[in-house]
Amino acid sequence: MTRPLRIEFKGAVYHITSRGNAQQAIFLDEKDFTDFLTVLCSVVKRYHFILHTYCLMNNHYHLLIETPEGNLAKGMRQLNGLFTQRFNRRHQRVGHLFQGRYKAILVDKDNYLLELCRYVDLNPVRAKIVKDPKDCTNY
Repeated sequence: MTRPLRIEFKGAVYHITSRGNAQQAIFLDEKDFTDFLTVLCSVVKRYHFILHTYCLMNNHYHLLIETPEGNLAKGMRQLNGLFTQRFNRRHQRVGHLFQGRYKAILVDKDNYLLELCRYVDLNPVRAKIVKDPKDCTNY
């Protein structure tokens, strides 16, 4: 059975998550966080995404992205593919880094954008990694 196509259109907003294969870490050290953010910035610029917020956890990430050109799949293929290549090269690994496809939940921008930004930003607090939201950076 084929997997369903993603809904893409100009101006769409998505809550995107992707988890490490077998729930393993996708960020082993600060350099991995930096590499991911470097790739993310280049993808945002290249595909004209609007990045509302993000949260990087040890074994997954959350992004809240708006796609003015309706091109989510192309940008996400670039993001996960390029980061995986860098990660594997740096850590002398091969194969998949991420567990399956990324999840992309379409968001109602007018009603849920602010609440979803709070949800993403407070992820480390809910995971009990930090006690205070002001301490949130990368985890």
